[in-house]
Amino acid sequence: MPARSTNLTLLALLVVALASGGLAFAAGTPAGRWVVIGHGIAGLALLLLSPWKSAIARRSLARPGRPGRGLSVAFAVLVATAVAAGVLHAAGAGSLGPVTAMQVHVGAALLAVPLLAWHAWARRVRPRRTDLSRRTALRLGALAAGAGLAWLGVEGLVRLSGLPGAGRRFTGSLPAGGDPDRIPVTQWLDDRVPSIDPDTWRLEVLAGGQRRLVGYAELAAWSDRVDATLDCTGGWYATARWEGVRLDRLLAGMGEGASILVMSSTGYRRRVPWSAAGSLLLATRLAGRPLSAGHGFPARLVAPGRRGFWWVKWVTTVEVSGTPAWREPPFPLT
Repeated sequence: MPARSTNLTLLALLVVALASGGLAFAAGTPAGRWVVIGHGIAGLALLLLSPWKSAIARRSLARPGRPGRGLSVAFAVLVATAVAAGVLHAAGAGSLGPVTAMQVHVGAALLAVPLLAWHAWARRVRPRRTDLSRRTALRLGALAAGAGLAWLGVEGLVRLSGLPGAGRRFTGSLPAGGDPDRIPVTQWLDDRVPSIDPDTWRLEVLAGGQRRLVGYAELAAWSDRVDATLDCTGGWYATARWEGVRLDRLLAGMGEGASILVMSSTGYRRRVPWSAAGSLLLATRLAGRPLSAGHGFPARLVAPGRRGFWWVKWVTTVEVSGTPAWREPPFPLT
């Protein structure tokens, strides 16, 4: 493939890979499967183009005084690391020493973003009409077909060989099991597991100008149940039975709103649509046992069909609000 076409195609693939990777984190229902598949195909297409790009890179590095060579090499290493870690995760390599393959995959990709912006500007190629030629379309079609076949090959090999990756969910997450002792303890960014005294803890419920305080014993007396899958963007999932109170029952008689804001003792918060109240659970028990501190004691939100960052832990406040739920960013910003 000519150098110009290779560079433009790589740029487009990197943008697609980053965008689909971000969207894949929001996928909580099977409808998001195709985004995850597209992400995998884009990554494998990068691998297929690597022989042509490596030839271009060698010629560029051989030129004396070429500025930014160190940054270009670092960028290439980060992209290669992200792709390799993604393949390892797909095969079922959950842990790579102190970190997981998914953490390496995401971390390398995020570090590569500013270098991608620099590289695209410093080595920019101006688009031409000829870039949309029939020959280019055929090349892109062949690349897409090859990457699609490579994706099918990887998936088939993982399943035939019985690797742990064969048990991946449609989001790409690996199974962790439903036993509370096996479910990983994770939290958002720099949150720390708090120590909460159930005797003094109170859940603040705000709605329609009313304020209600609910103690732990009162909340734990509810026995609504749901079998739900906690699917963490860290690359694992666990299906278990959660018990507590549905939000619509907790808020009964207190008025309606556009959304429900659920807040944690750590300051973390997420806003969900009011219409979803009947499917959301404020859980006090997991698999028949009181929540551990790491899993959100005394109460955590259970949000079936949503990724793990929606499942707010250590809940202290549930507030019915007139703010539309769409005002909530798709991913937590703090």
